[in-house]
Amino acid sequence: MASVLIADDDIDIRDLVAFKLMQSGHQVTVVEDGMAALQAARNQPVDLALLDIRMPGMSGLDVCRELRAAPETAALPVILLTARSQEGDIETGFAAGADDYIVKPFSPRELNSRVQAVLTRAGR
Repeated sequence: MASVLIADDDIDIRDLVAFKLMQSGHQVTVVEDGMAALQAARNQPVDLALLDIRMPGMSGLDVCRELRAAPETAALPVILLTARSQEGDIETGFAAGADDYIVKPFSPRELNSRVQAVLTRAGR
């Protein structure tokens, strides 16, 4: 299966997402902030990044923009996870380069389906 980077400062969300994706056969790397997510994506090959928008230091939006700006990570699929559900927030997420946007709370089944759909579209 795929290698997925999970970045979320909430340990409960991080653990839930990691557990569900590992159950589906994915390899996961977990980090707790944006800077660590950016470093992990640059230093090890991953097939998908799941980024919380609100993290200390560097937000998921900033990480997404940085990934898109670098040629080596520009094509990396990104899904944003957030409690922010306003239409403007969603537009901002897609404008930053996200491939999908999942609002918390979310169903683990929906998360798995969306991860698979993004990976399939990306040919990974």
